[in-house]
Amino acid sequence: MKARSLPGRLARRPALTAGGALVVLVLALALLSLVWTPYDPTHVDAARRLLPPGGEHLLGTDQFGRDVASRLMTGARTTVFVGIVAVGFAVVIGVPMGVAAGMSGGPLSALLMRVSDFLLAFPALLLAIMLAAVYGTSTLTAMVAIGIASAPGFARVARAATLRVMAAEYVDAARLARRPRTAIAVRHVLPNIRDVVIVQASVAFATAVLAEAALSYLGLGTPPPTPSWGRMLLDSQELLFDKPELCLWPGLAVAAAVLGLNLLGDGLRDRFDPTLEGVR
Repeated sequence: MKARSLPGRLARRPALTAGGALVVLVLALALLSLVWTPYDPTHVDAARRLLPPGGEHLLGTDQFGRDVASRLMTGARTTVFVGIVAVGFAVVIGVPMGVAAGMSGGPLSALLMRVSDFLLAFPALLLAIMLAAVYGTSTLTAMVAIGIASAPGFARVARAATLRVMAAEYVDAARLARRPRTAIAVRHVLPNIRDVVIVQASVAFATAVLAEAALSYLGLGTPPPTPSWGRMLLDSQELLFDKPELCLWPGLAVAAAVLGLNLLGDGLRDRFDPTLEGVR
């Protein structure tokens, strides 16, 4: 049977293709900002404030004369960094908790799930307020708050997937061979729940992007002068009716990132579970 070409495979998965393209665009902007931006994103030039888009400044300048395009690129880097660390933190907490609950059963499983429910009761905003009151506002505060708030989702997904794996015959064979529980988890459970964890990570990343923007908008995330999309929205709200494009660019950036990650999550889910493809 002739192998299907790459364009053909991509055409059959439009959500995965569109989502991947948007995510790659955001990642490319973030990586490019590490080595180059059109201007210094934190440089204040009062003589060039509120310039319209075009000319030397592709997206114009803000009320402090800072280049909007440079700040948007640097904000992508901040958002991606916070999202990656927060989701990684959630994975480290939630996946072992869910695997342990799925493999153990009984009182230990119930206890771990109640701990997950307790964490679920604290949204990222509330956690950020609590942590900011104790440790001060910082990017680390936002990452920890988002990570803790996202961990219960990974725990529940990992537990459900682990229960399915533990019912398989090859796991029964490993038990009869007196394999240690740790070896069963590493050799059989984790490789077989990897796909659902990846899908959950893409969804959690989208949530982290929104949470980081919201926290920065409320002054609980990345502090100035470091640019972030939420901080750009906060700085531009006083000029909403005079210079609406200052709100438009970071708003579109957040929307594109979240849309891309959600489409990517849907596409990955269809890719890993073909029985769901085309079902909505």
